[in-house]
Amino acid sequence: MVFTLTYLVIASRQLRWVRLDRPAGALVGAVAMVVVGGLPLEAALAAIDLHVLALLFGVLLIAAYLHEAQFFRLAAYLVLTRARTARSLLWALTFVSGGLSALLLNDTVCVVMTPLVVAVVVEAKLPPLPYLLALATASNIGGVVSLSGNPQNMIVGAAAQAHLSFAQYLALTLPAGALTLVANAALLGWLFGRELPRGPLLERGLPRPAVDKPLVAKGLAALALFAALAIAGVSLAGAAMTSAALLTVVARTPPRRAFAVVDWPLLVFFAGLFVVVAGLARTGVLTAAFASVSPLLARGDLAADLAFIALIIVASNLVSNVPLVVIAVAWIPSMPSPSWSYVILAVASTLAGNLTLFGSVANLIVMENAGPRGDIGFLRFLRVGWAVTLLSCVVMFSALALERALGYYAWLGLGR
Repeated sequence: MVFTLTYLVIASRQLRWVRLDRPAGALVGAVAMVVVGGLPLEAALAAIDLHVLALLFGVLLIAAYLHEAQFFRLAAYLVLTRARTARSLLWALTFVSGGLSALLLNDTVCVVMTPLVVAVVVEAKLPPLPYLLALATASNIGGVVSLSGNPQNMIVGAAAQAHLSFAQYLALTLPAGALTLVANAALLGWLFGRELPRGPLLERGLPRPAVDKPLVAKGLAALALFAALAIAGVSLAGAAMTSAALLTVVARTPPRRAFAVVDWPLLVFFAGLFVVVAGLARTGVLTAAFASVSPLLARGDLAADLAFIALIIVASNLVSNVPLVVIAVAWIPSMPSPSWSYVILAVASTLAGNLTLFGSVANLIVMENAGPRGDIGFLRFLRVGWAVTLLSCVVMFSALALERALGYYAWLGLGR
């Protein structure tokens, strides 16, 4: 019952009649799980994965300092004001939002860039929907590329350390992710071809942001340090916290300002979710659910991979991808190729976010922050989302399968 009620809040994103959003719902659900005896307090505390929370906090803090330095606004400004045609703007926005989302949380990228995208499309007299969809879908696709690109990948990264390193995952998914961004931009350009004007764009008078160049340099150095430590084999949580702590020391700005930007509700959401899922697991329901599909997944062939991908995509849009990944990571060690299964879980759960309006938080951030210009209904989004998701999955998993067939996967030390 506790999990069901918590799931309703998470799946619906908000129950307005009790004014609970997802973080509050997860917190109340976690407390209720202990109060009703579903999980002892000690077990509840032990269920909270501090490795994931530390990784998430470290990345959020680095992003907060870059936000404080106006780095994201500068990147968006350069793209949005220097593109010369409607199509080149669409392509540039796709690659910049996807690239920024590769190492930093895609939600942060969407929060900062959405107002600038709206301002430019209004001034240049462009249809807003293609560019808002490019921002949302590309940020989801870009988040696939690294184990720090989005919350669900962070959960996978923390669970997969014995089978899949940050460097191995990045080397495997980076080429496939770049191809998928190309496919995404081409698809959106084709779907909205009649709406995009031809010829040069009108001049845009967007004011250049006042950038704190020293802080930008320090923030990017901290991000590079995080990536270097992670590639060198340091745990993701240790790499993120070390880089964030050093940045806090050298930033020479009041830390309180950066701490105020950190998405604390997201941390609360994760902590509560871990407890709620642990309580559900204690009932044996998750074990029984996995047992029902394990004969197919245990085959380890193409049919098993396709079934697993389909299961993740559908379940991610029913339960939401983060809760699904919290549940599914427990299944992976018993599967024929854990490293490959972790890759499938991370990639499919992220690409699933483009299927529906509610498939990812990034979609909601973009459309809600865009105001009336982001007013797109569920079915209107789905008409674009199914095509983006299908093409993204085909391109991404075909590229990954080709890398595996050519021996690149094995060369990275990931087995067959």
